[in-house]
Amino acid sequence: MGTRLRILALETSCDDTGAAVMDGRTVLSNAVSGQSVHGRFGGVVPELASRAHVQLIIPVVESALEQAKISLSDLDAVAYTRGPGLLGSLLVGASFGQSMARALGIPAVGIHHLKAHVLAHHIEGVHPEPPDFPYLALTVSGGHTLLLKVHSAERFEILGQTMDDAAGEAFDKAAKIIGLPYPGGPLIDALSEGGDPLAFAFAKPRPEGLNMSFSGLKTSILYTLRPLIAEDPSFLETRRADLAASIQHSIVGVLVDRSVAALRQTGLRTLALSGGVAANRALHAVLKKAVEREGGQLLVPPMAYCTDNAAMIGIAAVVQAERDGLKKTSVALPVRARIPIDEEFQHQ
Repeated sequence: MGTRLRILALETSCDDTGAAVMDGRTVLSNAVSGQSVHGRFGGVVPELASRAHVQLIIPVVESALEQAKISLSDLDAVAYTRGPGLLGSLLVGASFGQSMARALGIPAVGIHHLKAHVLAHHIEGVHPEPPDFPYLALTVSGGHTLLLKVHSAERFEILGQTMDDAAGEAFDKAAKIIGLPYPGGPLIDALSEGGDPLAFAFAKPRPEGLNMSFSGLKTSILYTLRPLIAEDPSFLETRRADLAASIQHSIVGVLVDRSVAALRQTGLRTLALSGGVAANRALHAVLKKAVEREGGQLLVPPMAYCTDNAAMIGIAAVVQAERDGLKKTSVALPVRARIPIDEEFQHQ
């Protein structure tokens, strides 16, 4: 496409403040700062997240520029997350990104957070070759669980989605019930290594088609535990590993079942996994075996590109620019807490 564009990308959709510098599809830097303050509240507190972004965004951007060894004058554009996400958090990144772009006289580009998660597979070096369109994508995070047919970098068709809790939410809520702190998903993954995944049978609701449901899991765990704890107050302590393994088995089972059904329904053979729950070892291992049994391949980016990060925002902006050229986002175009991934997304 001619000269490779250098883009500063910002990610502030939830509780991670990220900045990355792209040189074409190559990541020059990918800085991120998390927010530990939410742990004491058992979940993300939106107002605290917004305040932390305000405090962190300048040092994180400075770190990204320093790692990339470039100056502001070298930039061709600034990209930021327009949505979906926490409204206050999105406003911090959008305001900062648009202000910086205006000061530098370069375009500011609003990017769809969930599309960016999928397009992380197209970062140079993530795979020997990026996946060819169309392909299937499973995006699994604390706030979103989607099965997609990715027709192109702009056209995403929802084949299935959670009807209530996202898989990441289910992990965290289940972890809280068995006495683990927030965020509980990684702790369940770690504990499961020493537990029996078949020790307890929890509910696996099956909505129509390729849709998923996880809210019933919490109720099922509560009803299972209530009499057992009444009989033995030390039950959680003695059986926590088995509980964790059984919870993980239930959630992973739903995700794998729906993914295999989508492969069979579409005839596609590539499944691209993304989102923070992609770090779950059981999901990765079981899904890989299931996809390969169907004659397909599972693609998983490095974990730095699975969790919320700015490099994925950058690659989405680069792919857009390669196709349409850089389009400046109107300052009147608001951030949005909810933007369906299959909605036509207006960039200007």
